[in-house]
Amino acid sequence: MQRIKLFRKSLSHAVGGLSYALRYEKNFQNEVAASVIVFAAMIYYKISASEMIVLFLVIMGVLVMELLNTVVERIADILKPSVHPYIRVIKDLMAASVLVSSLLAVIIGLIIFIPYVLAK
Repeated sequence: MQRIKLFRKSLSHAVGGLSYALRYEKNFQNEVAASVIVFAAMIYYKISASEMIVLFLVIMGVLVMELLNTVVERIADILKPSVHPYIRVIKDLMAASVLVSSLLAVIIGLIIFIPYVLAK
């Protein structure tokens, strides 16, 4: 029974973190909105299950990277409120990781969807 209580508490914290990102993080909101559009396109074009899996993986990868970026930014702001050159580099590197994962998602999305779009 104790394990279930601990799991519920842990799940509550995770949902709270997700809720925070959805309410306050503009980039996360934009990425979720783009994800909804991609999900709608998956349904509209009736893509294969394997293509869906790939798209879900890259979409979730982008969202996870954005959450990690937010965490690193918050920690950096606490540790060094003034803009230290190293903190700026760390934040820029995290933003770059989100950018790279987003580019990967876009490229994979284009590879998957272009044949469906051209076939219509």
